[in-house]
Amino acid sequence: MQPETVTSSNISFEEYRNQILSDYKIALISRECSLLGRREVLTGKSKFGIFGGGKELPQLAMARVFRNGDFRSGYYRDQTFMMAIDQYTIEQFFAGLYAHTDIQKEPFAAGRQMGGHFATHSLNEDGSWKNLTQQKNSSSDISPTAGQMPRLLGLAQASKVYRNEKSVENLTNFSTQGNEVAWGTIGNASTSEGLFWETINAAGVLQVPMVISIWDDEYGISVHAEHQTTKEDISLILEGFRRDENHEGYEILKVNGWDYPSLMSTYERAEELAREKHIPVIIHVKELTQPQGHSTSGSHERYKSEERLNWEREYDCNKKFKEWIIDHNIATVEELLDFEKAAKKEVRQGKTNAWNAFISEIKSEQKEALEVLKAVEEKSANKNFISPLITSLASKEEPIRKDILEATRKTLRYLTKENFAEKLTLQNWINTYIANIQPKYSDHLYSENDNNVISIKEVLPVFDNNAELVDGRLIIRDNFEKLFDRIPEALIFGEDSGKIGDVNQGLEGLQERFGQIRVSDAGIREATIIGQGIGMAMRGLRPIAEIQYLDYILYCIQGLSDDLATLRYRTFAKQKAPLIIRTRGHRLEGIWHSGSQMGGLIHLLRGIHILVPRNMTKAAGFYNTLMESDEPALVVECLNGYRLKEKMPSNLSDIRTPIGVVETIKEGSDITLVSYGSTLRLVEQAAKELLSVGINAEIIDVQSLLPFDLHHDIAKSVSKTNRLLIIDEDVPGGATGYILHKLIDEQNVYQYLDSKPQTLSAQPHRPAFGTDGDYFSKPSIEDIFENIYSIMNEADPAAYPKLR
Repeated sequence: MQPETVTSSNISFEEYRNQILSDYKIALISRECSLLGRREVLTGKSKFGIFGGGKELPQLAMARVFRNGDFRSGYYRDQTFMMAIDQYTIEQFFAGLYAHTDIQKEPFAAGRQMGGHFATHSLNEDGSWKNLTQQKNSSSDISPTAGQMPRLLGLAQASKVYRNEKSVENLTNFSTQGNEVAWGTIGNASTSEGLFWETINAAGVLQVPMVISIWDDEYGISVHAEHQTTKEDISLILEGFRRDENHEGYEILKVNGWDYPSLMSTYERAEELAREKHIPVIIHVKELTQPQGHSTSGSHERYKSEERLNWEREYDCNKKFKEWIIDHNIATVEELLDFEKAAKKEVRQGKTNAWNAFISEIKSEQKEALEVLKAVEEKSANKNFISPLITSLASKEEPIRKDILEATRKTLRYLTKENFAEKLTLQNWINTYIANIQPKYSDHLYSENDNNVISIKEVLPVFDNNAELVDGRLIIRDNFEKLFDRIPEALIFGEDSGKIGDVNQGLEGLQERFGQIRVSDAGIREATIIGQGIGMAMRGLRPIAEIQYLDYILYCIQGLSDDLATLRYRTFAKQKAPLIIRTRGHRLEGIWHSGSQMGGLIHLLRGIHILVPRNMTKAAGFYNTLMESDEPALVVECLNGYRLKEKMPSNLSDIRTPIGVVETIKEGSDITLVSYGSTLRLVEQAAKELLSVGINAEIIDVQSLLPFDLHHDIAKSVSKTNRLLIIDEDVPGGATGYILHKLIDEQNVYQYLDSKPQTLSAQPHRPAFGTDGDYFSKPSIEDIFENIYSIMNEADPAAYPKLR
């Protein structure tokens, strides 16, 4: 075998030999980490483990062609790859197992994700971007199977944008003329997921530089491929996507996962096609093994036949690699045996180092707690109850923080009727400890940098004396035009977003003005529309992903919830994706186009701002605000607002709608009405009619649900009116229930109330079709009027006699 069959570089035999032996050492270390990691789980030092044993060789091949600027979007078995690109050490492997909360020790997630979930650091300490072209990049993994695929599409599409869009040529920290490849990995069983197929189709349409490696070991968890894949062969059923002389498509390559030289040449071929020609490639890596089964939660001996187990032992890729090295006189058996012994020793030492680093920090905290507790023990009359708590905590040679807080907090229970200085010391110690430790598990859900959304100050719209009344769609359209003029990295895409300028013409003419890359149509595939946005936002672009109607957000909720909403949190603020999702909803008639998902969204999308502007001027201001920040957001425009008349502001591009700030749109003294979006128009009309019966209502527009009323202005209103009604068209207990929780639990409005706080929402079903369907499914003006009147009747029956 000549060197050229393994690498295209013209190097000496000694260099060639060193490369191969370096790969062998990495494969050994990775496997030994997997083996020892499993033992750490089974002995109780870690909760769970999922490892990359059996996949070492193809990952070494992928690492060989992975360049600075490239991105990985992968699968939780890629530990060998991460080691091979020098982004993963033995100590970091075990720190992940132990959930070490130090981002320096566990750089992927600071212990927030289980091991096997990899991420490189895209951001500096101040939240600004690093130069991504000077490092090898991995987008942060998520566990949901195939959930990495939509994001992979966006990472690859960014290269296409950077190669073909002149307006972003100066963004050299993110791309070198679009030459970067996005490398995806997935297990063969996970290709059964719809997200995989949607991504495959979308990437084939877009023709982006994407290489997908399918690790095929014939099983998904314990389920054989015969139950997973038609014909039991994923590349066979993907043949229809293969490119030919008449059609663009994929290059599809097959290779055995134990064949080192073939793997190297296969990945070189894939890289050349993707990097130079932007042709997407699928590599089906077959005949892989999984020597430890799916995870530490079970043994593969339970579901694999003895024949299969014997085959796996024979075709283990590390074993076959060793045989190949010996057969080709690259190293002797004795030399490789020395490598194996050295790898075992190195991994054991790395494990010890990682454990000592992890446990020493907690042991120091344990020692502090014991000192405080012992001082309390000496003074307390309840020493007999406190002593066992101290003894229990002191006996723990491998404590966790839960042990420390259980002992100290339970001790306080025995001190409720005692007062001495040591008790105060204990109280202060607990409070300080929680204040210091809780952020290790809870911070960075939202940006804590200077350009976060709540730091951007309000700029009100300005209207000339002769300001023209125009359709709301023109305000949003003209604002987008000014945004795109000002921000060259801004782009927008979605169903009907391009040629016709969206279904409501809020983008009318913008594709002609800015081109098909920046204003583009997308297929009917919401999950990958969001994936496009996430991936491009992770590479320095400012995408706006349009989901045509609010109802369709359910198609992409998994990517929004599991990927985008958690990204900053799960990377300890080392990655970000400032994606804006634009949609519209409410008041259209019928089950499928007028539902309200708000109650679900506000709970599933913590980590994404949710904004509900009542008109297009407010919406325009939100987009302007968001483009100055570095956080993701969902903007729900009012579906019935595009043709309603609004004054055209003279300072359109300068407007900034504040986020987390409510607005009082009518002052009153009798009751506070809280609402948002399209429903506000009904509330305003009802308030006008209530004046005829002597009821003066105050109306507050929530404006943003996440975050919600940061200045507690609603409480100030309730302190004046002493009554509260929350109105929207979501299901009962949805967004109104969330708002009520915020007002009762956080703003303490109960102390001001003279009447029970109430909510008025839609029926608990999807809206029926037609005008009457809307009337009987959602709150009407009459419903709002009568509900408010009933509250006033209860307070003063004489002044407000019962209506019915």
